[in-house]
Amino acid sequence: MRPTTLDGYIGQEHLVGPGSVIRSMVESGRLTSFILWGPPGVGKTTLARIVAATLQVPFFTLSAVTSGVKEVREVIERARNGRFFNSASPVLFIDEIHRFSKSQQDSLLGAVENGTVTLIGATTENPSFEVIRPLLSRCQVYVLKPLGADDLLGLMRRAIETDEVLSQRQIEVAQTGALLRYSGGDARKLLGILELIESAQPEGKIVIDDAAVTERLQQNPVAYDKDGEQHYDIISAFIKSIRGSDPDAAVYYLARMIAGGEDPKFIARRLVISAAEDIGLANPNALLLANAAFDAVA
Repeated sequence: MRPTTLDGYIGQEHLVGPGSVIRSMVESGRLTSFILWGPPGVGKTTLARIVAATLQVPFFTLSAVTSGVKEVREVIERARNGRFFNSASPVLFIDEIHRFSKSQQDSLLGAVENGTVTLIGATTENPSFEVIRPLLSRCQVYVLKPLGADDLLGLMRRAIETDEVLSQRQIEVAQTGALLRYSGGDARKLLGILELIESAQPEGKIVIDDAAVTERLQQNPVAYDKDGEQHYDIISAFIKSIRGSDPDAAVYYLARMIAGGEDPKFIARRLVISAAEDIGLANPNALLLANAAFDAVA
């Protein structure tokens, strides 16, 4: 189901829509190095492949999980040897670039600087923290957003109509609420859910509704990474919900952190800060309560 053209690409209109930055680069044939930052399943790898295929340039792939400095240098040497004088630079795509060590990232600098390769990196972590400054200065950073409901529904319809397995089945879409909620803006997850529902009903008509999705998935693992970007985003949303006097939102974000395995002392410590900085003299007892909670947790 991976699209092969920009017109078939779903979502990220701010990057690939008419007049947008990446579409303009592709249409002009002048590609610069960039890093795609966004959550899983929003099209980072797909976009890199489409760009390289549209420009018809050699495409090299490295995974930061399995590659070291040696592999980086080998790929750069292959790119240098295979390039003709006036041809466009080959594209080097590095998935999970935030996992590269400083020395691995250093080994890219010369090739990116002199145009031996055009670097396209993909990361789920904030590049400002995970990518070295010299490499960041040679690349633009583009942010990819979680897919919206319309994008996911478009992807679902395309899968049902064109996938070699799903298109052969009689499928009725009765409800989409649970499907969208469990997908969480992740195209890969949505396609996985469709595959799961289809494989659970090998014969007859398939009805996609909230009950079927919930029954097959049993539990929706909450999106949370206590060592990454979500760690800061969710605690920030939690504190801002308290500051904005929205108790339902505050309890929701608190539950997200607890279900995701966050350290309770971290949450209690931020509540102490909130009581002192945000609530302050408006309710002097707030700091006493927050301190008591922190002591109890400790």
